[in-house]
Amino acid sequence: MKDGFNPYSIDYGYVRIASVVPTLNVGDVAGNVSSIIRDYEIARERGAQIVVFPELCVTGYTCGDLFGNEALLDACEQALADLFNANMQHGGMLIVGMPLRERGHLFNCAVVFNEFNIYAVPKTYLPNYKEFYEKRWFTSANITRDAVTVIKTSRYTIPLSTNFIFESGRMKLAIEICEDLWVPVPPSSIHAINGANILVNLSASNELVGKHNYLKNLIKHQSNQCIAAYVYSSSGYGESTTDLVFAGNAIISENGSTLAKGKRFSLEPQMSIADVDIEALENERRLNGSFTDSMYQFSRNYTFVPVQLGRVDYEKEELLRRVRKTPFTPTEVSRLDSRCEEIINIQTQGLMRRMDFTHTSRLVVGISGGLDSTLALMVAVRAFDRLKLDRKGIYGITMPGFGTSGRTHKNAVALMNALGITVKEISIAPAVMQHFADIEHDPNVQDVTYENCQARERTQILMDYANKVGAMVLGTGDLSELALGWATYNGDHMSMYNVNCSIPKTLAKHLVMWFASTTASSNPTGMIIHETLLDVLDTPISPELTKADSEGNIAQMTEDLVGPYELHDFFLYNMLRHGFGPVKIYFLARKAFAGDYDNATIKKWLTTFSRRFFNQQFKRSCLPDGPKVGNVSLSPRGDWRMPSDASSALWLKQCDELPV
Repeated sequence: MKDGFNPYSIDYGYVRIASVVPTLNVGDVAGNVSSIIRDYEIARERGAQIVVFPELCVTGYTCGDLFGNEALLDACEQALADLFNANMQHGGMLIVGMPLRERGHLFNCAVVFNEFNIYAVPKTYLPNYKEFYEKRWFTSANITRDAVTVIKTSRYTIPLSTNFIFESGRMKLAIEICEDLWVPVPPSSIHAINGANILVNLSASNELVGKHNYLKNLIKHQSNQCIAAYVYSSSGYGESTTDLVFAGNAIISENGSTLAKGKRFSLEPQMSIADVDIEALENERRLNGSFTDSMYQFSRNYTFVPVQLGRVDYEKEELLRRVRKTPFTPTEVSRLDSRCEEIINIQTQGLMRRMDFTHTSRLVVGISGGLDSTLALMVAVRAFDRLKLDRKGIYGITMPGFGTSGRTHKNAVALMNALGITVKEISIAPAVMQHFADIEHDPNVQDVTYENCQARERTQILMDYANKVGAMVLGTGDLSELALGWATYNGDHMSMYNVNCSIPKTLAKHLVMWFASTTASSNPTGMIIHETLLDVLDTPISPELTKADSEGNIAQMTEDLVGPYELHDFFLYNMLRHGFGPVKIYFLARKAFAGDYDNATIKKWLTTFSRRFFNQQFKRSCLPDGPKVGNVSLSPRGDWRMPSDASSALWLKQCDELPV
């Protein structure tokens, strides 16, 4: 990759973080420090740039009144030197929990080591109810009143404040401790509003029935609310079991998703490690106007502390986070089933409301026997059933042309008949041949004119037939086709309402499969629907606008012409959802599709995507209405507003310079 090409050419905007639960013994400061340093070395060997340990892990959280003993506190000050030296030797950023005393106060602190510097962040909210009684020993950070206080030991001068944000490039990290997360307005919320995109919590949270699930949801929710990464490390085996049990939690969440988590109730040290995507978080924040507006109300005076983290070379190292090939669909079967049902209900509800508002009880749908028209038809039937309308009000029109295969025609007719809708068949061949003669086009030349004449003739039939029967034309084109402009302008590009407009191709397959799996196959009609839907799913994707082969099979394969839809959907999601450019998308695609496509193939189709996405914007600028179902939409009225004459030169230049 060329020098100066991209500031994230090595780390791609990631920061590698480890959350560690060490083994410890209550009161054994020297032994605990040795355990912490050992785990710190392991984390650094795995490339972790930031390593987080639990609350009061140097002493143990359950020391009780030993926190008032000079021997223990002296040992903690001596431990600072060992931890400082370990950080100097191994680099990165080390964050541990320990008590620090200053002028008659004892603070429960997160202590940060980085190169030649030590900083301390005190706990603000000290629980003093039920099993907790921290106010017996510790002073709240509130006494510092957001100012920077200095703790002086025999060897070190340590700045102390709750309002430190540690920064390295785009990475901005702030800290809270345990109970701080559980209050109505956590400090981490204020930290995030003031710029922190990594929130660290050193905790010592005991186990209670049902508490862990609440905790997991709380962490995910806070990371989502703050549009941040949330790194949580909580005490485990080794704490006192006099009254409580600590199972150990090492959790890393990012914007509502869990990236990594450790094993609870383990006798061994636990380490969760993940690559946090700072670039994605920053892009998300810029797009979220409400997040930005919060800064005006909750702005505080923060001290920004520069830190050195070093780099991870992600071209050589494994990426420690999951990169999904199909980001539009969940991988878990249980979630996929419920997600499909929810999406179909959104499509159905949107269509029902549009029909109700327009006082329409009839629909016209072009049925090709392909994936998209099949999905639109199944949604239409569901809408009619819910509105208690006669399915005969759905006019399914199959319009065979020069490229129509026997397989798709058979499936189209079989499905319409089995569903009990009104079936019409109108061949476009005579009208198109007449049109060729009118415009003096040689029908033997199978060019764009040859193809688009057929698409526009089909649209004319649908529109005019809808006028005849007082119906609305239901569109069938999907999100993937809109992104690539794979539609004929004022042909299949146009309708009166489109239920598929925000459904990518990779998701459409799952939705049709959902209809197939939920269709009762215990009766002959249900079996026909079920088997036909499965065959539609097995049929190659094609517009069928060029002549079939000598045996009547599909000759024109869409993915041979524009590229695999699974790649294009991957490109689309990462460009629109996260704002990534070609460099990072290419990096992620190589990770996700390793073994499926070589680098040259990914680069080729990413270039195609970038060119077509820009060049075909004019088609998206005048789209029919349709329901948004997910985070990615190309509606010119809502999610995506781009001039039709925007230049693709920058994106294509980056594509051209990508290494193979």
